[in-house]
Amino acid sequence: MEIKRAGSQPSGKGQAEWFTGTVRVDPLFSAPDPARVASALVTFEPGARTAWHTHPLGQTLVVTAGCGWVQREGGPVEEIRPGDVVWFAPGEKHWHGASATTAMSHIAIQEKLNGSPVDWMEQVSDAQYRR
Repeated sequence: MEIKRAGSQPSGKGQAEWFTGTVRVDPLFSAPDPARVASALVTFEPGARTAWHTHPLGQTLVVTAGCGWVQREGGPVEEIRPGDVVWFAPGEKHWHGASATTAMSHIAIQEKLNGSPVDWMEQVSDAQYRR
C-alpha cells in the first residue's frame, strides 16, 4: 500500500508547447509497473486549453469545478461542467480546456503505452477554440 499525502507532490505549470494560457498540473498518481495508469488534477484559467492530442489507450476526464469546453476532431465544441465524465477513445484527436470566461478543473486519467500516455500535436487556434 502507498499513500500519497496531499501537498507531497509539487504543482507544475502546463508547458507552453502543449498548452495555451495559464494551466496548473497537480500530479495525483502514477502507478508503478506493471500498472500503466496515471492521473493529474489539471486547472485551466479562462481561455486556457490543451493543444490537439491523442492518447494511445484513451483518456477519462472527471470535471471537478468550473465550466470548460472539449472537442474531438470533426465534432462540435461541447460544454462540460462539474460531475461530467468525458471518455476519449484510443487515438481520438481532441482538446479540452476552460471556457472563454470561466476557469475549469478536471481529473485526467490515462494509461501509458510504451512509457507514454499522450501524443501531442498542433496548438488549437483561436478560431477553433471560439464557439
